[in-house]
Amino acid sequence: MIIGIYSMFNIKQLTKGNNMDNLKKIGLTALGTAVLMSGSANAAAVSASASTSLTLNGNDNGDTGNGWTMTDSVTFTASGEMDNGFTVSTTLELDGDVMDTRTLSIDTGDMGKITFSGDGASGPIGAWDDITPSANEEAHGVTVAGTIAGAANAAATNDIFVYDYTVMDGLALKASYTPSDGAAAVDSSMDYGLLYTGIEGLSLYAAMGENNNQPTTGITGKADLSMFGATYSMGAFTIGYQANETDSGTANQDEDFTAMGISYAVSDDLSVSLNQSNIDFESSAEDQEATGVSFSYTSGGMTISATHSSVDNVGGTATADNTGYEINFGFAF
Repeated sequence: MIIGIYSMFNIKQLTKGNNMDNLKKIGLTALGTAVLMSGSANAAAVSASASTSLTLNGNDNGDTGNGWTMTDSVTFTASGEMDNGFTVSTTLELDGDVMDTRTLSIDTGDMGKITFSGDGASGPIGAWDDITPSANEEAHGVTVAGTIAGAANAAATNDIFVYDYTVMDGLALKASYTPSDGAAAVDSSMDYGLLYTGIEGLSLYAAMGENNNQPTTGITGKADLSMFGATYSMGAFTIGYQANETDSGTANQDEDFTAMGISYAVSDDLSVSLNQSNIDFESSAEDQEATGVSFSYTSGGMTISATHSSVDNVGGTATADNTGYEINFGFAF
């Protein structure tokens, strides 16, 4: 109240003198005071981070033209604690010329955290599609001629609810709910997953769910999904194995995915890995088989990483045996 009276008094005095520059200064001062006063009840922490990368892609069985591309990302995060002890946070990522990741999270503490994502979040099936250790890309993660089939066929990641809850020490629950949009996703979809880390060095993943908004992920019809994976770290070595199943309601659309990987930390800055994956298509007599070699080197805010992959029977096509590579130069600020 004293600040308000003082500001009004000074504005009147300056108005008499018709000093518009000083009047603008007083207006800005009053605005800043109002912002500070209004934010004092629920103070928020605001931060920003940025990253950019330069990537070279190429493959042996197709003309990629200019293989050089870049990414640029600025992420804004704001969080604050409510009177009831809940922590509310929001994240917005500007990626190129579009708004990419957008999330709103409410962390209740003992009751877990619920996140609504307009874009950029995944349930357990999508988030754990391939957990085998890699220094850069999955075995099938590079671009080659033809359409590579992915590890999982999870529901869409736009406008999705994700729930994370610590059941006990070493056991975490992750669940998701993707509402129907009344068009492509006529029915809603749900995933449930558990992550066990109660033994030093060992991580066990298990999840099951459904995707009722096909054909957005490459297969047709509604599908039941499941996955199981494990990683184990011992010293500088980490090994992993995974198996995913897609049981489609449409004939000849089932897929079984398996993957293995091993990574080795040569030093604190340098890591290398070898990965292999296989997809068994019900609709094809040929399995997609991929093998990838990766490395990653980090120095300060700069990371150089690369992957070379060989993919046989791309998408289940017997005549499509291709190789591809990518080299990334990343910078974080």
